[in-house]
Amino acid sequence: MSATPSVRRIRIVVGKPGLDGHDRGAKIVARALRDAGHEVVYTGLHQTPEQIVETAIQEDADLIGLSVLSGAHMTLFRKLAELLAERDASDIVIFGGGIIPEEDIPVLEGLGVAKVFTPGATTGDITGWVAQHFAEHEQAEHE
Repeated sequence: MSATPSVRRIRIVVGKPGLDGHDRGAKIVARALRDAGHEVVYTGLHQTPEQIVETAIQEDADLIGLSVLSGAHMTLFRKLAELLAERDASDIVIFGGGIIPEEDIPVLEGLGVAKVFTPGATTGDITGWVAQHFAEHEQAEHE
């Protein structure tokens, strides 16, 4: 038997938390990530941070991507990070996007959000970042 290393696909949960009912962007991002070869679970509209974290843990996700257009990004990202820490799952990388003011991005990064995409980001920007970030993450785990 030859020991051929298997390439594990990145598992991503895409969540649409809160009361915002606009999910076209989240669906486009989820499809782009899937088309880039990743395993993607889209949780659907009106999910709580608790539901998204539970899904990510059950699916053994590597990343959680949140789409937030409602203005509640500070509360939702903070809660998600807190829940991941409580569940000993802080190794799940958080990224997201939506209508997020530039001045809020450093605060979100301080909460543990790895990347924030603002309006105008392309699906290529997002899939490229995921591929690059995950390669760096995997390399760091094996050092």
